[in-house]
Parts: sequence; structure tokens; C-alpha cells
Amino acid sequence: MFPLEFLYSLFYIAVVTDFDEKKKKVIQYDISKFKRGDLLEVPRTLFTHFGIYLGNNRVAHLIPDILPVLTTDEKAIEKMVNNNRLILGAIAKKASVRVDSVEDFAYGAEILLNHMDKVCSRSPFEGEEVARRAEKLMGSVVYSLLWYNCEHYVMYCRYGTSVSFQSYQFCKVVRKIVCSKTSCLISFLLCLFIMFYLETVSIFGILPTFMIPFTIWMAS
Repeated sequence: MFPLEFLYSLFYIAVVTDFDEKKKKVIQYDISKFKRGDLLEVPRTLFTHFGIYLGNNRVAHLIPDILPVLTTDEKAIEKMVNNNRLILGAIAKKASVRVDSVEDFAYGAEILLNHMDKVCSRSPFEGEEVARRAEKLMGSVVYSLLWYNCEHYVMYCRYGTSVSFQSYQFCKVVRKIVCSKTSCLISFLLCLFIMFYLETVSIFGILPTFMIPFTIWMAS
């Protein structure tokens, strides 16, 4: 799964960097409409960041951060995670569930409130239970863009199931591209070219030439 996650990382880094360049304005958020246990979403070009509102202008969210690996300075770590820290943390698979203000969590973007209630087939827990789950998971975690990200965290807290719809959609698109008849033909021609170019007309050259396209064909 490493190539798939690496590809997802490249998309993620490109989008986050683009968002950082565009983010100039400061938005005032009306926190009076948020209740303890609400699920907050921050749309960002191709991806969405998620958090759980704890009350008193506090949001618990899972976010990659490289700084705890480099220093033990709590004051520096507590500062808002900028995109440089976030990108390096995602690459290093280092993250934590932390609490930030609504402003720092949203990072200048529009906030959607409990939008996943319309998407998830499960009913949400009571707000206090959601917040309790979010607070219980505070601290360092092993991060994965595909298998454990901010969406997995909030889905578990609010609905009791650790899933990520955006990761699923990404994998679905990649599978559609890779496991196609066109990819099968391309891989077959590429294997033939390599076999004859390297003059490896033997069982070790012929076997991959047919097995790789055949595997892709059967998966399509």
C-alpha cells in the first residue's frame, strides 16, 4: 500500500501548500452556534479537515506535526500548527490529537457544522459522549493519510466507526485508473519492451511479462 499512500501524500502536500499561499484574510467565527460535541469541517480545495467542538472556543482535532519530534518546548508546540509543520509531520507520520481555538483550527476557511450527519448511516452520539470520546484520545498518535487521519478520529468520536470517506474516494479513483484495460495493455507493452531491451528472454523475463498484465486484467 506504500505507493498508494505516497501518491496520496503528494496530492495532500500540493493542496495544503496551495491553501497556505491563498490564506491571507482573518475571519471572525460565530462560536455561539457551536455546541459541545459538534463536528466541525473545514473544506480545503480537494480535502477536508475535521474536528470536534469541546466548548469555550476549543476544538479537538487530529493534526500532523513535526515539531514534537524536534523539540520538547511546550510553548512552541502549543502554537498554531502552520503548513510547514503539518506537511513534515504527515511525511514523518507524526501527529497528535490537540486542542486549538476555533480560529486556529479553521485557519481562515469556512466551517461546516455537522455535515457528516447527512452522510453517515449511523446516528450520532449525544454531544457530551462525543466530546468525552474526543478528550479521551488526546495525545500523540501514529498518523496515516489513508488509514488514520483527522476524519477517522472524528467519525469514531461522533458515530463510533473509524472510517474516512475522502480516503475511500481517493482509493476508488486510483483503483479505477490502475485497474483498467488500458493500464493492462500499457503494462504488457512495457514489460515486452523491457524484456527485449534487456535481452532477458527467459522464464524470469517472460513470467512477469504475462503475470503483471494478467493480474491487472483480473482486478479490473
